[in-house]
Formats: sequence, C-alpha cells, structure tokens
Amino acid sequence: MTFQHMPLPRLAATLRALPPSCGPVRLVAVDGHAGSGTSTFAARLAEALGRAPVLHLDDLASHDALFDWTARLREQVIDPLARGESARYEPYDWNARRFCPPRALAPAPVVLMEGVGAGRHAVRPFLAHLLWMDTPQEVSWERGRRRDGPAQSEFWDGWIRAERAHFADDPSRPFAQTLVRECPEGYEARQMPPGTQFPTPSVTHREGPSAAR
Repeated sequence: MTFQHMPLPRLAATLRALPPSCGPVRLVAVDGHAGSGTSTFAARLAEALGRAPVLHLDDLASHDALFDWTARLREQVIDPLARGESARYEPYDWNARRFCPPRALAPAPVVLMEGVGAGRHAVRPFLAHLLWMDTPQEVSWERGRRRDGPAQSEFWDGWIRAERAHFADDPSRPFAQTLVRECPEGYEARQMPPGTQFPTPSVTHREGPSAAR
C-alpha cells in the first residue's frame, strides 16, 4: 500500500466516527521523531476538527525527565478525561526551568496529543488512533537543530541520545494505524492494514542499528 494524498477534513471525519477510548474522549496521538513536524500537523488537524484541544508533550516533559512523564500524564490528564472531567496539567517552562500554574484541557469529543513518545506502550490502551510522522530520524533531528540554532546544540546532543534509547525500548511506529508524510500539497498518508495495529513488538520493529542505545 502506497502513500496517498490525505485531505485533513476527511481524516477529521474518520477520527470523529471512532468509538471513545478515554471516557467520552477519542484520544488521538501524533508521534514521531523530534523535528518531524508533529506539532504543525497536530495544529492543522485540530483546525480540521473544529479547534480540538491539543496536548503538547513538551509541556509534560522537563530537563530532568525528558521521557519520564507517564505518571504525570496519567494523573493530570488521562484519569480526569476518563471520568469526563477537564484535565488540569502543569506545563513546563523550558526557559525558566520550572512548572507553571495548571492549565485546563476540556474533555472534547476528540483530543489530540502530540510529541515524541505519544504512542508509547503505557499510553496506547487509552488511544482511539495513533498517527506516526514518517520522517526519518536523521532528517527530523537535523531540521530540529536548524530550527533551534547553535545555542541549543548541547541540548540536542543529549536529546538524541535519550530519544534513541526511548524508541529502542518502547517503539511507537510499529503500532501506528496511520503513517503521515509531508508533501508539497500538504500531507499524504498510508493506512496500515486492518488487524495489524498494536501488534506485539519484536526486535524487527526497531528502526535499525541507529535505534539502539
């Protein structure tokens, strides 16, 4: 199956038609390597969904816990949404290096969650759908470095090591129902065959030698 042009209104309609996965909410994850465009894609998809709420995982991570945010996500976001309540999470300020006052996230029919690790094992039971930005890791990281500039070079060195270790242990791409690529006309997608989503992982699901620790 090849990649085909993906009108975002059509994708939005498909997501709205899914059964709820987290209380009354259809929690939809947009995962990919840092720099792959998860935030831009999620913003455009949110507009197609009628300005659906978007949770940015950069708000849950911190300098001291790049990937150790699962407990905060469960307590501050997933559990309240599962009860049909508004989530209240404390976004992290990457410049001030501190967590800020709580921010509300309403239990809308579709809530998007974007960022590296959005499709991790601990989160998948609560997802209605998992999309993966299918940009190669080296391309993504180089784009991220250019975006953030030389001042963030040391941070990126540490981030890449952490991301490689994370996806080596807990890959997301093999479990995605939809692979997404940017193209000049917007986005194109490849729908994975029915029945293959959320399989049991194996070493063949890793992204090659560069995914190892």
